[in-house]
Order: sequence, then structure tokens, then C-alpha cells
Amino acid sequence: MVNTRLTTTQAAEKLGVKPATLYAYVSRGLLGREKTTAGSTFDAQEVARLARSSRHPAGAAGYSGRRRPAPGGNRSNEPVFVTELTLIEDGRLYYRGLDAVELSTSRTFEEVAGWLWSGRWPDADERWFTPPAATSAVAIAAARLDRSALPIERFMVAVVAAALVDEMRHDLSPAAVPLVGRGLLSALVDALVPARGGGLRVVSPENRSISERLWPRLSRLPSTPARLGVLEAALVLVADHELAPSTLAARVAAALRADPYAVVMTGLGPASGSWYSGSSGAPTEVELLLAEAASVDAERAIGERLRRTGAPPHGFGMPLYPDGDPRGKMLLSRVEEVAGSPARHEVVRRLTDVAAERGFAPPNVDLGLGALAFCAEMVPGAGQAISTFGKVAGWLAHAMEEYSNPTRFRSRADYVGRRPEEASLLSS
Repeated sequence: MVNTRLTTTQAAEKLGVKPATLYAYVSRGLLGREKTTAGSTFDAQEVARLARSSRHPAGAAGYSGRRRPAPGGNRSNEPVFVTELTLIEDGRLYYRGLDAVELSTSRTFEEVAGWLWSGRWPDADERWFTPPAATSAVAIAAARLDRSALPIERFMVAVVAAALVDEMRHDLSPAAVPLVGRGLLSALVDALVPARGGGLRVVSPENRSISERLWPRLSRLPSTPARLGVLEAALVLVADHELAPSTLAARVAAALRADPYAVVMTGLGPASGSWYSGSSGAPTEVELLLAEAASVDAERAIGERLRRTGAPPHGFGMPLYPDGDPRGKMLLSRVEEVAGSPARHEVVRRLTDVAAERGFAPPNVDLGLGALAFCAEMVPGAGQAISTFGKVAGWLAHAMEEYSNPTRFRSRADYVGRRPEEASLLSS
């Protein structure tokens, strides 16, 4: 749950002012405070809103450390989502203060999901299984899809099917949402068909981790401890990334009290798009690029992309990590462990070498996911599926913050159309 109170020092730091200025804001009615035996405390969301307000010119940097003026002037009602979940700082990614890359080597996806949801490590005997009603509903709905349906399309169907049979889906309590999350993520696995053929079949979750159940639905290669470890790491690394577009959409839905299934469905919208910076579809583009590089060569494959698009291919560069995305670096360092053929890993190595020689930005997580899917001979759309599946845990964590302390906002548009007087002249 979000800690909504800041100390005097913390509030002054967020606003970029001295404590004396902070108390001047209190005396002017711009900021409320509560007195405790340990000192004054301030509401985190109220501080964040003031940081973004024109009434606070000195500390305009606010939470983000920078401020971009809105086209139509200052927006003091711009939504500020206060979170304890994810910090991106100095080229590193943290989940509730713990380094995500380190977590990907030491914790399971289930453990990290629990950490995001509650701020504590889950009990060892905590079970992840699809509720019986959802098992039947998801199987019926998914069976109607063509086998060629992409994993993310199957996820959409599964979310709706599971929601419609959950009579308690509007329970937004802190205990209920993780229960939904464990059951829903399990149901998403159930919605995928085995990669090596055969129809839908629900695998008993007894003593089987999410990665153990997910691997045969994505890859044609047999699972090994090393391969499962890389998949586990990938799921951990994509679980949350602050307010990525899909997360923002999910969080807005939660702020309006949408149920957890509706929150996930809202997040799936942007995640399913084709725009590289807002969707989780970029790994698919990387998979296609690697397939082209395997059939011709890396230079020609990249050259063709440059010719067609006029821009470097997906998988390189991330503004939040000027020195390189640590998630992409981690995954690329481990894709050799999943490769069924050394030749596939060599394609990845050659592609990254050519990109480096040409001065491309460092690889990002999309390249890591695409390389994982390519080397592991996964089904089409598998990189996108891994990215989206992991994000579901993050979306629900953000939803829990909103349910506990909803962000109140009314965004405005910058109207640039005809003025009423001009329109009336044209219509007369």
C-alpha cells in the first residue's frame, strides 16, 4: 500500500525548497500538514500536485526532476500518480527499492509479483491455480479461436471469460486483488495451446511454477532448468516499468474503480498496439529482424529495415537508460542458455555487433525478449506474450495503489479547432 505521508525533509526535497518555504506554503493554505510526536507529516499526493502547480514556481521540477510546459499553458490539474512500486534512477530499475536485475537472478516471478502487490515476500505454500469456473470458461472460449491466434489475442479472450464467471470480481480489497492476480495469470497460461502441437489442455499446477507451465506453450524446445531460469528472469524484468503507456491506461481504469479484470483488459489495449514505444509488440519486430538476418545476413537485414523505415530497427535505445537498458543487457547475456542451435545465438551476436559498429543506441529489453523468443524457437508473438504476461502483475499492483488511495483528476484537452464565432460564420 502507498505510504501517503512524507516527513518535512522528504516533502521539502520533493518540492525543491527549504523547510521554511514548506511551512510558508502551509501558512498560505497551499499545503496541509499533520503534527505528530515525531514531527510534521505531509500528504504525498498533495505535495506532488503542488510540485506540478503554477503556485509553486520554485520547485517546478517536482517528482520527475523536470517539467515540460503544456501547449496550452500550465496545467495544475494534471494527474500525478504517486507510487511506491517502481523507481528508475541512475540507469537502474528498482521494485519497491530492490534492484530488478538482481531480483531476476534470485527470485521467481511469483515471488516478485507478491512483492509488488504487498511489499512482502509471499508464503512458500501460496498456490497459483485457475479457479474451477474459470478453467472451464477459458477452455471453452479459447477453443473457439483459430490455432494461429497470437498469444496476446488469447489473453484477451481469457480475461473476459475469467471475469464473467467470477462473482466476486468487484471486491477491490487488498486481500482480494492478489487472489484474482494468481488465478488470472494461471488462466492466461491455460489459454495458450502447446507449442509442439495438440489441443488445449489444462496442466495441473500442483508443484509446477508459472514458468514451467508457460514454457511448453511458447517454445517447441524441451524445458531445462537453464531455459526456465531465463524465462523466469524475463518475466521478472518486465513486471513493471513505472508509468509505461499500458500501465498508465490500467491505472486510470483503477482510479475509476474498474474491477481487476477490467484493469487488465484496459492494459491489454495499448500492449497489443503496433507503436514501438507504447505497445509490447516491439519484440515481435525483433524476432522478424533476426529471422531475416538468419536467412541473409545481419548487415543486409538491418540495411533493409533502414531503407524501408528510414530509422534504426526496434530493439535499440531507451531514453530512461542513456548508457543502456539493464534489462536488455541481462537477457542478451543469457539467451545462449536457451538456444536450441548455436547458429541462432550467433545471429543475435552478429546483429548486436553490427549495430554497435554502426553506432546504434545500446540494446533494450525488446531486443532481449525478441532474442529469447528467436533462440528458443518460440511461437510467433512469444516475446510480446512474455512482455504482456509479466506486466499483468504490475498492472494489478498499480490498481491496488489506486484502490487504496485513488488519484482524483479531470484531464483537459487543448482545443485547436475553429472558434465558435468562426464556425457560425461558415455555417450561415
